This record gives sequence, structure tokens and C-alpha cells, in this order.
Amino acid sequence: MKTFPLVLTLGITALSIIGCGGSGVTTTPETKLRVVHASPTAPNVDVLVGNTVAFSNVAYFAEGLKTVPAGTTQVRVRATGGTTDVINASPSLATGNYTTILAINNLAQIEPLVVTEPDQGPGSGQARVRLVHASPSTGNVDIYVTAPTAALPATPTVANVPFKGVSAAITVPSGNYRVRITPAGTPGTIAIDTGSIALASNSVTIAVALDKATGGSPLTSRLYTTNY
Repeated sequence: MKTFPLVLTLGITALSIIGCGGSGVTTTPETKLRVVHASPTAPNVDVLVGNTVAFSNVAYFAEGLKTVPAGTTQVRVRATGGTTDVINASPSLATGNYTTILAINNLAQIEPLVVTEPDQGPGSGQARVRLVHASPSTGNVDIYVTAPTAALPATPTVANVPFKGVSAAITVPSGNYRVRITPAGTPGTIAIDTGSIALASNSVTIAVALDKATGGSPLTSRLYTTNY
């Protein structure tokens, strides 16, 4: 995962707990997992965590949320009702984190992209954001984050982001913003314009640039937000 700086002005370990009676109780630490279907040419999918179907019949753009055991965890993706895995990954899911796994790229090249955040909000009056380029039909892009009515600035917030690029996490005052995405070096061509979007107080958002359903243009975007 490639990480780009932003400039903005605006294995599983069991815990043994000894009770007052001296008997040992073993608990397994947990963590939070989000899975996003971001492959424009893939059908609806089932997602298995370990050997259990955690999310069923997930459509393009949709997400599944679940608390799972922490540690190195097998995550598999397959067509709904099928038995052939198109993704078989074993990410490390640490306790205290919120891990998002995006199934990206076209079906023939489908692959996981992992984005990890601390499982806590940025605090009252603040919002934390990551920007993800998950459009397989698009080359490198420039991303502009502004106030909703601001003109496009001369310098992008994040420049020359490649496919599968993920911005560094940033914290901004909660409020209304606008994200515009252009081909790199071509500010006159707006590929995505979100219009005004609200970033709530004490929230964490992953903003994802995507192909339209079935692939290609016009591009679109989705926000995946956790409110604390």
C-alpha cells in the first residue's frame, strides 16, 4: 500500500485472567473488520473469515462490518454461493485497530487492499479522513479537498496518486467539504466531484474513488464512515 502525505489548511495471543477464586479464564482479544466490495466487474460475493461466512451476498459498493478475533486471520472472497476463492488473504488484525479490506480491481485481477486505522475517533469537533484510489480504469490522479464553494486551487491536496494509492490519515475540523479528482496534471478535467459532503464530529471516513458498476467511466465515489 503506497501512502501519500497530505497538506490541508482547513499471531493471536490469549489473555489469561485469574479470578478471585484462583481459577483461570481464557479470553480472546477482538478487533473490528470492515470488508468493502470495490471490484466493478465482480458479481456479488460472500466473505469468509476463517471457515465461517461472515458477510453474504455483498454487492458492489456495499460494506460488511464485524467484530472478529484479533491476530493473523484468513479472509476469503468468493462469488455468492460459490466455492472458488478469488481472494485468499491472511492479514494481521491487531486489537485496538479498525481494519478495512477492500476487494479491488477487475474480476480477473481482483486483490485485497488493506487500510488500518486506530479504533477511536479523533475527538469532539474533529474528523479523520483517508483517500483511496480504487478505480482500475484510471491512471494517476490529483485530489483536491476544499470548502464546498471554493474554486479549484492551483495545487492539489494530494498529487499524482496511482491506482491502489492510499493517503496518509489526516485530521480536519468537522464540517462540510468537497473532494474533486482529476487526471494527474490535468486540472481542467474533473473525473469526480463529490459536491458538499459532511464530515461529522469525532468521525473516521475512508473516501474511495471507484469505477461505475460494470467498470469504466463515469467514475464515482463512496464514503465509508465510523462515528464515535
